[in-house]
Amino acid sequence: MGFQMKGPVLEGELVRLEPLGHRHAADLAEAAEEHRDSYAFTWVPRADQVEDYVDAQLARAATGMLAPYAQVSLASGRAVGATAYWEPRCWLTDDRIDAVEVGFTWLASSAQGTGLNAESKLLLFRHAFEEWRVSRVDLKTDARNSRSRAAIERAGARFEGVLRNWSRSWAPGEDGLLRDSAIYSVTAAEWPECRDRLTARVRGATRAAAETAR
Repeated sequence: MGFQMKGPVLEGELVRLEPLGHRHAADLAEAAEEHRDSYAFTWVPRADQVEDYVDAQLARAATGMLAPYAQVSLASGRAVGATAYWEPRCWLTDDRIDAVEVGFTWLASSAQGTGLNAESKLLLFRHAFEEWRVSRVDLKTDARNSRSRAAIERAGARFEGVLRNWSRSWAPGEDGLLRDSAIYSVTAAEWPECRDRLTARVRGATRAAAETAR
């Protein structure tokens, strides 16, 4: 029968990851139209593209190669971004995956720097390592995207190198061109240290949110 990649609902203190659906479209359209300067190397749909974006992600999910999520802020109850599991690899047996990528990630400007991204990574990594028992989780980004690379490194992933002309460029004005991709990973052996680092970051963000709400 083989492994079927389907991401369950994953919930933390700040964010709930829900399997992406059209019910999230209105929230995502609003989120996508906030300040967009941080999206220089990441394709994020405009408001009028969100329905097609959801359709495209669901079509990828139907192939078994993607498990897309909406990132829902628990404080507001609204979807403020998206993320996904991507490209599962079964090297040793068809019944389990040995590696998977976390990608297709974006957040509304107002949700950046709030701890949501850190907790999303914690939830996704934990499920991959502790439920699916993967040996590694991959992350990649445009090699020029210093903001994304810094966020990946803060999540505890290790830089492995740059693969030249590796994948499609999403930078403005670069349609039809390829980009160099910076490759990062967390292995099963590194997961406990990574988990502790992310947990500490989420606790700090949770305390800060509680103090702000007072």
